Amino acid sequence: MKVDDAYELYMRLQSLDLLRESPPFWWPRYGTFEVVIGAILTQNSRWHRVEASLENLRALKLLHTEALLHCNIETLTAAIQPSGMYRKKAIYIKRLIHNMTESFGTYEHFCAQVSRRWLLAQKGIGPESADTILCYACQRSHMVVDRYTQRLVAALGYDFESYDALQQWCEQVHVNFDQTELPRVYAEFHGMIVEYMKRHTLPEDINTLCLYDCD
Repeated sequence: MKVDDAYELYMRLQSLDLLRESPPFWWPRYGTFEVVIGAILTQNSRWHRVEASLENLRALKLLHTEALLHCNIETLTAAIQPSGMYRKKAIYIKRLIHNMTESFGTYEHFCAQVSRRWLLAQKGIGPESADTILCYACQRSHMVVDRYTQRLVAALGYDFESYDALQQWCEQVHVNFDQTELPRVYAEFHGMIVEYMKRHTLPEDINTLCLYDCD
């Protein structure tokens, strides 16, 4: 099976109503500081483990910048243990919050002013985490691509040599929407890809891959 471009893929996924049980903009608590922490915790981890870590942080009242800035590393490490790689992640979170406060002051200023380049300069933040923060925390027009995206478009006959090339292909949908719609479009496009891939095992023969309900 082949799609002509990213917009056709977007429309076919949309026709499946994959996000009907998801929160608005797909990522839980879209537009909040919690997304920043979730973007780090989800690295090499399953979402149910991330949710357990977030619940621990919530119970300790640590899901805001001031609390994380001043909490001790041992408390943070214990709270996020369900997500795995918790020692490294605790260090990344503490360093990010410190640098965020130093550079932007408040979370609101961070969302308004932070750049992708600044995020990529932070230890433990790669392209996917940076775009997740920009898209789902800062509500920016940034498309997140991940292993699900790569596997799906590869099955549809497309091969990209880099994260940025795959992202650029997906972001071609922008020509079909008003600029003000793009934060929603990119958030939902990524969400639909993830939800589709979680529900389907890709066959070896891509001709049997069906983006519509198959008879």
